[in-house]
Amino acid sequence: MTSTFFFKFKGILVLGMVIGIGIFLIVRFLLPVIAVGKTERIGMTGRYRVETLPAEIQSLAGKGLTKLDENGVVEPDLAKSWETPDKGKTWIFYLRDEIYWQDESEVTTENLNYEFLDVEIEIKDEKTIIFKLEEVFSPFPSILSKPVFKRGLLGSGDWEVTKIRISGNFVQNLTLLHKDGLKRIYRFYPTEERTKLAFKLGEIDKILYIFNEAPFASWKTAEVASQVDQGIIVSIFFDGAHPVLGEKSFRQGLAYAINKEELPGERALGPVSPLSWVYNPQVKTYSYNPSRAKELVEDTESFNQDEPVRLVTTPILLPVAEQIKGYWEEVGVKTVVQVSSGVPQEYDALLAMFAVPNDPDQYSIWHSTQLATNISNYKSPRIDKLLEDGRNEINQTDRRKIYLDFQRFLVEDSPAAFLYHPDIYTIRRK
Repeated sequence: MTSTFFFKFKGILVLGMVIGIGIFLIVRFLLPVIAVGKTERIGMTGRYRVETLPAEIQSLAGKGLTKLDENGVVEPDLAKSWETPDKGKTWIFYLRDEIYWQDESEVTTENLNYEFLDVEIEIKDEKTIIFKLEEVFSPFPSILSKPVFKRGLLGSGDWEVTKIRISGNFVQNLTLLHKDGLKRIYRFYPTEERTKLAFKLGEIDKILYIFNEAPFASWKTAEVASQVDQGIIVSIFFDGAHPVLGEKSFRQGLAYAINKEELPGERALGPVSPLSWVYNPQVKTYSYNPSRAKELVEDTESFNQDEPVRLVTTPILLPVAEQIKGYWEEVGVKTVVQVSSGVPQEYDALLAMFAVPNDPDQYSIWHSTQLATNISNYKSPRIDKLLEDGRNEINQTDRRKIYLDFQRFLVEDSPAAFLYHPDIYTIRRK
């Protein structure tokens, strides 16, 4: 009976088997190529060396011993745990089991390619690595969130760097391949205008993170998406060594003079991102108050209304600088706007984008000893002490209290006016 059925319907059965095998092969091999194996051509603005590629790209190719959540809290990544037996000077990290580089070799402490100045690295065994610092440094685990590579850009992430083109020490383009077949080609351009031109010419199909969406908002063939970047604060840094801007009352007057609600982006209150676990919303807001601004300006003994304030900015922030000039001149402060492509050697006030550090430690930006990076020439023994204490405190609750005070006192002192978090745009070809 069974054999009779087989012979009668063997053609249908064989055909069914062939169709079944064909469906399996399509699902297993062809669909991933069709659905996932496409190529994205992405443009970004900036000049980057291999070691300074944007964090977003590095995190695709590699992982760090730690990682940061959206609030900046440190979490395990390649390391399953860590400890500091001497409260911040020695850090011991323990690797997770069964983690692999993209060349399929196992990640061990011996092939973690770390290079730090003033840090002694000791390999205890293949799963234990010890970092010995010269001084206590509580933010050290956050530093290790930066992806680490076995060599070059060979990492442990889901995206493998398959091709890189470098010209004059700067990366021109970079190709990454996902383990599921998707390919991304990143191309880097020196200016936003050059990135936009590349989109218009068809060199790229997507632009990441530009600050001006024009002219694409009116294009029927382009899709524009915007978001607030709370990791960037557009700020005015005042030169604390200036005879007038060195006066706290004058700086506060300039802050009160600006109608921040009329500026683009989301209002910023201080030097820390609202997403941070140490963010303090209870700081002086310097809400628009032109009468108070004028009072503070006129009460500054060294103020001379015939001496203009030089407000230096970048080309992309020039429209905002012109707005600020208008606000300041309304309260009697003559203002001259100058444009610079980078941080100038001299200025009275500098309108710039301030990238907030991942960890709340801002020692390099505000501590009086940091002559190369404290661009406002700010000096405050109280802020110095808070920044030192923040680096020395391991307990997260106590550390948070320190940085709450840091924000409150810094904003009160006004070495900078913190204005807004800018909108950033992603442009995609439809």
